Amino acid sequence: MPAGAGLARMLVERNITSFRHGWIALVTGFAEPVFYLFSLGIGIGALVKTVTTDSGAVVSYPQFVAPALLAASAMNGAVFDSTFNVFFKLKYAKLYDAVLATPMGPRDIAVGEISWSLIRGGLYSAAFLVVAVLAGAVGSWWALLALPAAVFIGFAFAALGMFATTFMKSWVHFDYITLAIQPMFLFSATFFPLSTYPEALQWLVRATPLYHGVALERALMLGDVGWGILAHVAYLIVLGGIGVVGTARRLEKLLLS
Repeated sequence: MPAGAGLARMLVERNITSFRHGWIALVTGFAEPVFYLFSLGIGIGALVKTVTTDSGAVVSYPQFVAPALLAASAMNGAVFDSTFNVFFKLKYAKLYDAVLATPMGPRDIAVGEISWSLIRGGLYSAAFLVVAVLAGAVGSWWALLALPAAVFIGFAFAALGMFATTFMKSWVHFDYITLAIQPMFLFSATFFPLSTYPEALQWLVRATPLYHGVALERALMLGDVGWGILAHVAYLIVLGGIGVVGTARRLEKLLLS
């Protein structure tokens, strides 16, 4: 691992300070999943009364789709902060050049920015969970663990997003981020059970990080909890760890070489 001084929290504090006057950007971040919940969960829910999950449970459509939108909220909050904002700081504001003039190292930058992305994604997830409870889309007390689960989802996407950003040369390259995020949002068993997909595509869906996030949140919010959820947690943690190490090494190469 590249050098660090255990001062990642200082970068988090810097980001919190800078957002004191830009709080409206945080507030609007969870609006999209909420709109999806009411337009699809409530709207389509009036037509599709019940859904049979892959585990065999029969639930209402709002209860089926709400956990997936919670996972998507965590993904969006984490990935967009760790890509667009990080790219601006890296290429234009030259913030990290200034940071490395302090005792902080590349590892501190990676951990600090990813931690801030987790905080932002966690805020979106918490707000969405409150809306889901008020909408009657939560059916189990296991949903209390949905917010900690969202942190694992945010960790994976924030770390991978920042790692990918270190390879980007211009704003045009962010089309690749959209190209990856949008299909995952639509097809990671978000709106339909995995069993409805062709057998040949199910293995591809299972390989996506959002699918593991959706499956984890759905198990908790529906109370369908088993040892299998640990596999989803492990997948997200390993993916996030790879992203943290890769980001720190890339920053060391870009800023210190």
